Amino acid sequence: MSETSSSPGLVAVLRLVRLAFHAGFLLLLAIATARVWLTHPTGATGWLAAAGAALLTVVYCFGAVVRHALHRRWLAMSWLAAVTAVWAALLAISPDFSWLAFPLFFLHLHLLRGLHALVAVVVVTALVVTAQGWRTGAWSVGMVLGPIIGAGVAVIITWGYAAIYAENQRRQALIDDLTRTRAELATTQHQAGVAAERERLAREIHDTLAQGLSSIILLLRAAETALPPDADKARARITEAHRTAADNLDEARRFVRDLRPPSLSDAGLPQALDRLCQNTARETGTDCRLLTNGAPVALPSSYEVALLRAAQTSLSNVTRHARATTTVVTLGYLDTEVTLDIYDDGTGFDPTTARPAPDGSGYGLTGLRERITALGGSMAVESAPGDGTAVAIRLPLTPEEIR
Repeated sequence: MSETSSSPGLVAVLRLVRLAFHAGFLLLLAIATARVWLTHPTGATGWLAAAGAALLTVVYCFGAVVRHALHRRWLAMSWLAAVTAVWAALLAISPDFSWLAFPLFFLHLHLLRGLHALVAVVVVTALVVTAQGWRTGAWSVGMVLGPIIGAGVAVIITWGYAAIYAENQRRQALIDDLTRTRAELATTQHQAGVAAERERLAREIHDTLAQGLSSIILLLRAAETALPPDADKARARITEAHRTAADNLDEARRFVRDLRPPSLSDAGLPQALDRLCQNTARETGTDCRLLTNGAPVALPSSYEVALLRAAQTSLSNVTRHARATTTVVTLGYLDTEVTLDIYDDGTGFDPTTARPAPDGSGYGLTGLRERITALGGSMAVESAPGDGTAVAIRLPLTPEEIR
């Protein structure tokens, strides 16, 4: 387990375990060397054991100090081979170095993989049993079972640790995913709130301030027409008021345009829908195209925003659920209404049984229907399993809605 992805408490525990393992290895090496030296104080065996132990200490400590470099596979294997070779030489000098077999089991199980690790454990166990039997000239049950039991315990502990590590990684991945999802949800909610406020302000300005200024201009125009020919001073004041109201109306309409969604700010609704279809086709591989019927007219900002959001929601559902190969978005300008139809040839579903999911998803069509209804329009969803899906939206189009 990497320390960078673990909690501070777990990092401290892992460091303590690692230090304890290294200390245990060196302690067992020192005890074995002392036993050999005490039993052979003046012979070549004692000196060879001391020299071999010093070499093993240097090799082992090198790997412990530069452990991060051991992430390179070839370097880790070279270090493990060197430690094992020096230990095997010491084992040939004296069976007392059999005690180092237990930490060696963990080294092989940690650095090797799968069957290679098990083979290494079997070889180390066989060397220990052979060395002890060679020294005494006979083999006993305890002499054979002891190393085998130690090897089995090491394997079980390593496998248990691996299972705990895998479970911890899975939970950490879930926590990371939850944290990322929560951050994305917060961002989405913030953006949705900003967009809703922008739409509300645009609608309020359009429905109140802009409409009021339009009425003032009409009244001033009527008053100017009703003035007698010699009322030049009054006509000049009315003209000035007319110009001021017209300037403020243009400013109010500019505010409405600036408060529109970014995709509508630099283009009209047909261009925004065409760009949306192109992005969907490029990102998903679905054949998505826009058809336009009738002569485009200027629509209220609330209409354009609602129709764009409808297309975005429908295409998102197609991408995530429908597995469609073709999607057609049709924008129609009729005499009394503006229409938007989104059809796909995907798997379809039963609209009568569709319900929001427990995880909070599935509210897109419900929220879309509420938005369209609030504008006085209607929305219908036609679908069946295996027959694709069609979403039809109708918004009333009268002179009052056309800017």
